Amino acid sequence: MAKLLLLLVVGALIYWIIKSSGRSDGRADVSPQAKPPEDMVRCVHCGVNLPRSEAVLSRGEFFCGNEHRQLHQT
Repeated sequence: MAKLLLLLVVGALIYWIIKSSGRSDGRADVSPQAKPPEDMVRCVHCGVNLPRSEAVLSRGEFFCGNEHRQLHQT
């Protein structure tokens, strides 16, 4: 039983050493496809929040889609 426990401790120590030597700068791994955070905007008509890239901009106001843009501007 003591040999098994010693084997587990040695295995955990080896795993910890290998895992910590993989990061030389100490930072967590960041995926190259990770996108930077994006600004959120609120639809003037319904109030839903959505990313700026998905919003429809009209006359300086943001909308969640063309339907709400048309409804708000009539």
